[in-house]
Amino acid sequence: MIEVYFWPTPNGKKVTIMLEECGLAYRVVPVNIGRGDQFKPDFIALSPNNRMPAILDREPLGGGAPISVFESGAILMYLAEKSGRFWPQAPREKYEVAEWVMWQMANQGPKSGECGHFRRAAQDPANGDLKYAVRRFDDEVNRLFGVLNHRLYDRRYLAGEYSIADMICYPWATGWERLGQDLGEFKHVKRWLEELGGRPAVERGMRVGEELAEDYSKLSPEELARRRKILMNQRARPAPDA
Repeated sequence: MIEVYFWPTPNGKKVTIMLEECGLAYRVVPVNIGRGDQFKPDFIALSPNNRMPAILDREPLGGGAPISVFESGAILMYLAEKSGRFWPQAPREKYEVAEWVMWQMANQGPKSGECGHFRRAAQDPANGDLKYAVRRFDDEVNRLFGVLNHRLYDRRYLAGEYSIADMICYPWATGWERLGQDLGEFKHVKRWLEELGGRPAVERGMRVGEELAEDYSKLSPEELARRRKILMNQRARPAPDA
């Protein structure tokens, strides 16, 4: 059994899609990032970056003690190797997939996250003039959708056959509208999204955690302020004394 430390965000859904595609048994352990569960010592022991998702595999290949993995790209690679699926191991094909996994982790995910952050922050006048930040990340997200579109214009999937490269990029790409993008500009991405979205395992993976979603409109101003303090402008945790 694999324990998935999860909250229903694009990063969490990458992992549940992969688990559903592989048919691996798993159990969701909610990590409510609004409440601050990601800072609990037990979770930090699994994910030193205090970010979900993370997994704990209690039945790793070869036996032995449980294995924990944090960072969604590393998790998908681990699950692919465990299941023997969705990550070819011949060098040429292996590293073509790895390139797109790294692209997502270094580009699509972070830039989309910053885009959403500044779009929300700009709605509060107390944050000052954020026009440059909004434009900067809107443009960068647009550029990255263009990268996907160019990659997909002459191929069905990002790297050969359907793989973890597609699974890791899909959840963030579905957020095109809230990121201020016009999918009509990216017809090859649109075709790819429609195909992946029609896969039963992708549908199941994307639905995981629907019951956990919170209605922020029902939270008090004090609770919203507390959560903003938790989620934004974090600084270093002091290391324990040797």
